[in-house]
Amino acid sequence: MSTRLYVDQALPLGQRLSLPEGPARHLATVLRARVDESVRLFDGHGREVEARVTAITRKQVEVEIERECSPMPESPLEVHLGQAISKGDRMDYAIQKAVELGVSEITPLYTERGDVRLKGERAAKKLAHWRGVALSACEQCGRARVPTLHEPCALEDWLSAREEPLRLVLHPGKPGWQDLPEPPEAVSVLIGPEGGLGEAEVERAGHHGFQPLGLGPRVLRTETAPVVALTLLQARYGDLYTS
Repeated sequence: MSTRLYVDQALPLGQRLSLPEGPARHLATVLRARVDESVRLFDGHGREVEARVTAITRKQVEVEIERECSPMPESPLEVHLGQAISKGDRMDYAIQKAVELGVSEITPLYTERGDVRLKGERAAKKLAHWRGVALSACEQCGRARVPTLHEPCALEDWLSAREEPLRLVLHPGKPGWQDLPEPPEAVSVLIGPEGGLGEAEVERAGHHGFQPLGLGPRVLRTETAPVVALTLLQARYGDLYTS
């Protein structure tokens, strides 16, 4: 597959354009692209094109957009992941893998046992970093539509806003996938922090229509749980091949 890059600008067919600083620097200094090399560009909203490099320096890359590409289709199942915020690379990993597995939306959540609280400039920087993780995952996995990554919010606020027909809260020791209903159009999945959600939080989720769901006998880490849950959802309801 050709190099794929996210470009936050219009991509008019048959025209030349200068790439933004980030993609240009990546092509020129990291990938060491050459003139006449092909590259795929996507706008994050589902459109993808093939372009040819026409000029390149250390700080600037010009391309000519040659043709429209058929982007990878999105999963037929819309999944909104509510992920308790965890420290460092664990949150990055959860977001990266969720994007690779076709998630539609992600909301980082403040929970009772969560040990991360973000405010002001620190919150803005962290959100920008997470969105960068999501963009990089799209470049790697072939998605042309970037999932929505919402600002962090309190668990109760997220719960009260949910309208998906199927709502799941992962909770050890609860029934498994065999008890789920017929395929829904959309699902929300709530995953707690290290140490899990508090009993009161699980009860609150239940008041908002969430069904407790187990993932087997072993307790999974907070960054592992979304990988397993989304894999199972995509295999059962979405576009993950199982044979």
